[in-house]
Amino acid sequence: MANKRIYLCLAHMSEAGLEQKYIKEAFDTNWVVPLGPNVNGFEADLEQFVGEDKHVVALSSGTAAVHLALIACGVQAGDEVIVQSFTFCASSHPITYLGATPVFIDSEAETWNMDPELMEVAIKDRIAKTGKKPKAIIPVYLYGMPAKLDEIMEIADKYGIPVIEDAAEGLGSLYKGQVCGTFGKYGVLSFNGNKMITTSGGGALICPDEEAKSKIMWYATQAREAYPYYQHEAIGYNYRMSNICAGIGRGQMTVVNDHVAHHRHVADLYREAFKDVNGITFHDEMDGMTSNFWLSTIVLDENLHVSDEETAYAEAVQGAVGGAAGVVHAGGGVHTDCEPNDNVEALRKVLDKEGVEARPLWKPMHKQPVYKDAPAYVNGVSEALFKKGLCLPSGPYVTDEDVARIVAVIKENISKN
Repeated sequence: MANKRIYLCLAHMSEAGLEQKYIKEAFDTNWVVPLGPNVNGFEADLEQFVGEDKHVVALSSGTAAVHLALIACGVQAGDEVIVQSFTFCASSHPITYLGATPVFIDSEAETWNMDPELMEVAIKDRIAKTGKKPKAIIPVYLYGMPAKLDEIMEIADKYGIPVIEDAAEGLGSLYKGQVCGTFGKYGVLSFNGNKMITTSGGGALICPDEEAKSKIMWYATQAREAYPYYQHEAIGYNYRMSNICAGIGRGQMTVVNDHVAHHRHVADLYREAFKDVNGITFHDEMDGMTSNFWLSTIVLDENLHVSDEETAYAEAVQGAVGGAAGVVHAGGGVHTDCEPNDNVEALRKVLDKEGVEARPLWKPMHKQPVYKDAPAYVNGVSEALFKKGLCLPSGPYVTDEDVARIVAVIKENISKN
């Protein structure tokens, strides 16, 4: 019998079938719109989960949450926003939606997240060069790993700059016992199909108080004024989560802790399996940090050799990361000016042939062609990690037997000279 295909990270429905119950109720009551009982219920569940007297707005995506948080922080055309470079594009693209400029900050080597010291260097330099301070700071919890929040928040408070935590990958992660996404002025969550829980698509914004929540909700529903007809005095957006998707989310909230526990269990298996393997380092959490290990990641030593690495880039890839998950543009060739090492790409291809999906780490935003003219404060950490790192299957469908097979394939195809 052929081995099953093992995917990187797919959230799945709870066995209790509560998702179907809430969806059926939405159809039965004709609440098939971007508001309704499920939306209210999902927001209440999320507020209970994050705690800290926070308020939550359910939205159509995590990207929408970043966009609205920036608007709420007063970001306008011509402004600058400090943002982590080592991340997915959804952290930075909304800055450009507003005509503002992202200022990319490299990572520190321990958590792989925004380097606080480099962040302060950038703030001082932007003030000196532009005469004004950046309007917001967006740290990211890469692969669920908490950032060095004490340092980041201290510097942000020192300069009076609001923090928008991109916790899209960090649902259930903790920093010194507090939920990630609740430290800054706003916190971003994602419920895409590959996240800790899913609403098929969707996201949410954690807000500091009821007033902020009401303002975000207003922007998310086309900024309508209180008249018996449509009156608009500001630009709004169609960003509210649908009642159908929120029904899925309500069911998923019953298993969120189980999902976090499973991801951490999978991480434990990888950590133990690679602890004595020369040339492979498992990326682990620091003291005081509790990662959800949304994705377990490893770093390959440059001198670690993988089967067929000499042909790793022999042919151009015809698809793209995400495959059928999105429409992609045909690539321009085999190589770019910043890419994973031959042994990393070779290992990815070896695993793919064995029915195991693995992916490179995020390519730093400051190395993306679309941001070639954006200010960037770099130290080489994220570029080095991108060249050496690989994400391994970590989701709820990944079993102990799957991890054993993945590790076996890796060990069978490596050598170190």
